[in-house]
Amino acid sequence: MSPTPFGDRLHDLLEDRGRLCAGIDPHPALMDAWGMTDSAVGLERFAMTAVEALAGTVAVVKPQSAFFERHGSAGIAVLEKVVTGCRDLGSLVLLDVKRGDIGSTAQAYADAYLAPTSPLAVDAVTVSPFLGMGSLDPFLATAAQHGAGVFVLALTSNPEGPQFQHARVGTGSTGRTVAGTVLDAVRQANAGVPPGGLGSVGAVVGATIGETDEDLDVDGPLLVPGIGAQGGSVADVRRIFGPAARLVLPSSSREILAAGPDKHALRDAALRAADAFSDLATV
Repeated sequence: MSPTPFGDRLHDLLEDRGRLCAGIDPHPALMDAWGMTDSAVGLERFAMTAVEALAGTVAVVKPQSAFFERHGSAGIAVLEKVVTGCRDLGSLVLLDVKRGDIGSTAQAYADAYLAPTSPLAVDAVTVSPFLGMGSLDPFLATAAQHGAGVFVLALTSNPEGPQFQHARVGTGSTGRTVAGTVLDAVRQANAGVPPGGLGSVGAVVGATIGETDEDLDVDGPLLVPGIGAQGGSVADVRRIFGPAARLVLPSSSREILAAGPDKHALRDAALRAADAFSDLATV
C-alpha cells in the first residue's frame, strides 16, 4: 500500500488546525530568556516544553536543525525526541536543514531525513537548489517513495538572497531569473495535482521579499518565513502572494517562542498567529 502523500496530509491538517507552521529554534538568547542553560539539558527542557505546548495545536512544527546540532550527539538525541513528540501529538514535522549536495551524498541526506527506517525521519525537509535542480533528484525521489515532502529555497527572506536568486539565466534582461527557474521546477514536480489539491513539493518564499513579478503558484505549499519578529505581516502576504495565498504556510518562530516558557502562553501565541491568517483563501 502506497503511503499517503505529504501534500494530502498537509491539506487535511491545514483545514483542521489552521495554516501556521510553528518553529522551534533553541537560540541561546531565547534559552537564557526562559531561564535555561545553553547546554544539552537546557536544550531538552526548552525543546520539549515547546513540543508539549505547540504540537497538539498547530498543523506543522519546524525544528531548526542547526540549534540542535551545535550540542553534538546529545543535541541530535534531543532532536529525535522532538520529532517523536510532535508526531505523537498529531503535527507534521518539517525539519529545517537546507541540505543540498550531489549524487550519493544527496541520497544519504535524503535517507537520513526521509526514509522511515531513520531515527531522524520527518515529514518534510528544506533543501537548497543552488548546485542545480538536478542535484535534488535524490530528495524528490525518496520523498515520493515514502510520502514525504520537500521545500525548495526560491526567494528567501535574507537580504543577501537577491544576489543569486534575482540573477538571470540566459541573454541579458530577457533571461529567466534563478528564482523563477526554481519555481518552474517546483511547479513541474507537482504536475498532475488535481484542482483544489496540494502537491508534496513546496517552495520557500519569504514574507519580506517586497514586490515580485514571479509566478508563485506552484501547486504546492509555500513556506513563508519572516513572519512576526522579522517584520513580515498578513498584509505583506496578501500583497506578495495574491491568488497564490491559498498555498501559503506562514512560519513564525521567535515571536511565538518569546511567550515562553509558560506552555499556556506559548499555545495562546500560536493560536493568535494562526488566527491572523485564517481569512486567507483556503487551500
